Amino acid sequence: MLLIFTNFRMFLMLLLGFSSGLPIALAISTLQAWVASEGLDIKTIGYFSLVQLPYQLKFIWSPFMDRIVPPFLGRRRGWMLITQTALIVVIIAMGFCDPKTSLQPLAVLAVCLSFFSASQDIVIDAYRAEILAANERGSGAAISVLGYRLAMLTSGALALILADHLPWRWVYGIMACALLIGVLATLIAPAPTDDALTPKSLREAVVRPFVEFFSRPFAYEAFAFVFIYKIADVLALALSTKFMLELGFSKTDLGLVYKGVGLVATLVGALAGAALMAKMSLKRSLIWFGIAQAMAVLCFAMLAAAGKDYSVLSFAVIMENFTSGLGTAAFTALLMGLCDPRFTATQYALLSAFSSLPRVLAGPIAASLVVWLGWVQFFVLAALCAIPGLLMLRRYERWAPK
Repeated sequence: MLLIFTNFRMFLMLLLGFSSGLPIALAISTLQAWVASEGLDIKTIGYFSLVQLPYQLKFIWSPFMDRIVPPFLGRRRGWMLITQTALIVVIIAMGFCDPKTSLQPLAVLAVCLSFFSASQDIVIDAYRAEILAANERGSGAAISVLGYRLAMLTSGALALILADHLPWRWVYGIMACALLIGVLATLIAPAPTDDALTPKSLREAVVRPFVEFFSRPFAYEAFAFVFIYKIADVLALALSTKFMLELGFSKTDLGLVYKGVGLVATLVGALAGAALMAKMSLKRSLIWFGIAQAMAVLCFAMLAAAGKDYSVLSFAVIMENFTSGLGTAAFTALLMGLCDPRFTATQYALLSAFSSLPRVLAGPIAASLVVWLGWVQFFVLAALCAIPGLLMLRRYERWAPK
């Protein structure tokens, strides 16, 4: 069973996952830390959060990446190399900016960084869906998550540690060099066998992905499932930091337990999910991992009832992150399977953007429910929100990937 983690495609998924995860912190959290350390006011720092909008809008330009084939390395690897090269140039350029005197150029470069990062995600997601066999998708998704999380740790925590000892110019330069890992992966990666399926026109690339998907029998059921499957987890976590601070835990507690231990639990969960999926069908994985996610949400209800209890906090955080890793592996495998090879970039971008929409909507809804119900009842209700998605799996064979 573990041999599936040692094949060459899994190694590529690790490297490409790392390349995909590295830029995001440099455009968001690490950048905010940089401008804050330079004494900029909180309103200005708040506006910098808008640079992440390209991640939510990437399905708009994904058809162009399905249609246009670069003159080197083919449709997928060519775009990977283009976006990675652009990211390296932009990250180095950001390092030469001074937030006090060059704030506007820095902001423009941050938007460019997010745009090229989102574009890289489009093509890496498409490549992963096309290069992996059906029985490798769970493992490939898990290994990608591992690489992605390690990259976020590198460009987040490690970058901030380096910034205490080096100028920011050097920090961003080192992060740009780290992206050479992705370039290496692109150069050694095999080309997908279905590059010949490139859409014949831009109209076909823009219109056909949506027509093809929604003309399938029960396509709207699949689309609805993508929206609601992880909604219990998303709703429960929408106000998790505020919840834990209200219980009396310090920011250091959250950093050590919620972020540190939680990260390890997520990685272990993703790998465990991939190992289990090597023996289980995708449907069974979605069912059991979905139940596990709902049970983990109930652990937060236990924490709300217990109050400031470090053992319960650790247990709840470990369970939530572990089961989230399980669910992410199965859910990503499902998204890959739902894509037509002719339009992988566009359809995966659409599905992933739609699946992330509950994160945008969850905050205000969760806040209203907490005021109405209180924390314990809120987490119980959040766990129950997993039931509709689990019930939809009774009709899985009608809309699931073949």
